[in-house]
Amino acid sequence: MGVEEAGRKKLALASIGFADVRVGAAVPGAAAGYKDGLLVVGLPVPKDDGLDAAARVVGDLAARLPDVGAAARTFLRNREVAEFVSGALAGAMTKAVLAPLETIRTRMVVGVGSKHIFGSFVEIVEHNGWQGLWAGNTINLLRIMPTQAIELGTFECVKRSMASAQEKWKEDGCPKIQLGNLKIELPFHLLSPIAIGGAAAGIASTLVCHPLEVLKDRMTVNRQAYPSIAIAINKIYRTDGIGGLYAGLCPTLVGMFPYSTCYYFMYETIKTSYCRAHKKKSLSRPELLVIGALSGLTASTISFPLEVARKRLMVGSLQGKCPPHMIAALAEVVQEEGVKGLFRGWAASSLKVMPTSGVTWMFYEAWKDLLLGSRLHA
Repeated sequence: MGVEEAGRKKLALASIGFADVRVGAAVPGAAAGYKDGLLVVGLPVPKDDGLDAAARVVGDLAARLPDVGAAARTFLRNREVAEFVSGALAGAMTKAVLAPLETIRTRMVVGVGSKHIFGSFVEIVEHNGWQGLWAGNTINLLRIMPTQAIELGTFECVKRSMASAQEKWKEDGCPKIQLGNLKIELPFHLLSPIAIGGAAAGIASTLVCHPLEVLKDRMTVNRQAYPSIAIAINKIYRTDGIGGLYAGLCPTLVGMFPYSTCYYFMYETIKTSYCRAHKKKSLSRPELLVIGALSGLTASTISFPLEVARKRLMVGSLQGKCPPHMIAALAEVVQEEGVKGLFRGWAASSLKVMPTSGVTWMFYEAWKDLLLGSRLHA
């Protein structure tokens, strides 16, 4: 195609609204496809369609449209985005596999049905069939994806930001506050970036996703009263208003704070110590599975009494008795069942927490490796 002819075609195309285009290689008939990063579109134009002479061209045009695939890959390779996406995918994959243990654990913690794992399993299958083991699994998936995305993504971001700030404070000094003539240096450099990141992760995910946790618990404990997400939302709203979706938020935050802090601190500490002891830069999937399981078990054991009290507060209205606050809930449990009541359901919880934590970390690290590749440890 000559320069003069190409110029005439571009002028003609501009006259019908295609100003930011250039003519590409000929394409027979009407066809389209990417070539050299451009979308090549064949546009045969009839000669008798009423267009003026300048617009009567038969050719193809290459419009500079974005390569969506390349844009998506670039977006996902952003470190923060990859961490949030990895968290969501890891949470969804783990929850789908381990949903039956979550159902049994929730029933035992709130005192519904049998006090034993096998007894709860049999009761669920007898009354609701095998699908009863996945009761509330839809809301579980809807809950766990944003929860894990926010939690893991926040942890990584806050941990990095805190570590970076501490490096700056070492050079410039810590922030100070002045009371009259007295200057007090805030010892932020003594704080653990991992612990701060863990606490921030738990708080952020709880504040955003707490209504989904309420829905999940209601649907798990009383499937007949709350057969679907829409019905559950409607009933809670009509009974308690919008505040009903945030029932138990304060005790949840109180329980989440020590759990999340301990959980992430244990994982990072064990992983770092293990790598240093074995002179490794990264761990295998089985090693991540074990370290994640140990971290979850430790954190769950420490904070389990608070979890029992939290569950009591959240679903107490279903049994016609709801303690006014967390301390009252703890006292009620001790009065009714003794101190061992604070750990009722601990075995089932451990069986759920250990594989959940281990598998989640294994999937999370795998997705990060896939999305970030060699830049992960840069």
